[in-house]
Amino acid sequence: MFEKEIIIDGKGHIFGRLAAIVAKELLSGQRIIVVRAEQLVLSGSLFRRKLDYEAWRRIKHQTNPKRNGPWHFKAPARLFWRAVRGMLPRKTARGEKALERLKVFEGIPFPYNTRKRRVVPQALRVIRLASVRKSCVMGDLSEKIGWNNGDLVKKLEEKREAKAAEYFKSKTKVQNLIQKEVEKVDAVKTIRAKLAELGY
Repeated sequence: MFEKEIIIDGKGHIFGRLAAIVAKELLSGQRIIVVRAEQLVLSGSLFRRKLDYEAWRRIKHQTNPKRNGPWHFKAPARLFWRAVRGMLPRKTARGEKALERLKVFEGIPFPYNTRKRRVVPQALRVIRLASVRKSCVMGDLSEKIGWNNGDLVKKLEEKREAKAAEYFKSKTKVQNLIQKEVEKVDAVKTIRAKLAELGY
């Protein structure tokens, strides 16, 4: 059964592996939203990845460099979107529809900050990349190549995390109060005593 939408938290996921898994799910009809694209991980050092990007950036239109790309994105969300696009048959109707089912964001914007986010174990850096191997974060690479919104995203993320911590604190406080009131009820005490006798 398909879920309406799956929200994936990109933090700590390997860029290419996550892109491959997302592309496969999109083709099967699933809607996917990837948040915190700036926290995606690339294997290899930041210096090497920057060299790779610069080499790609030198590629121009075959006959007239002023026309029609290729377009070299700088934002982490757009780079991830482009990687997924390359794994889809985008010039067919099926691939076009699959790409429409994908959304990618830096940070965690409003509608998705209150909803359950998931990880993809097959793409996590701690599972898939040996600890001795070098890696870099997508946001750092994007800032090196000219992405200017990194500071703004960090600032908004700090605000969001502070608000989430405050909400969690108030939620646990209410839950603890409810738990204390429940424990005072005699019926609950007798039920728990019977369960304890039965080994629960």
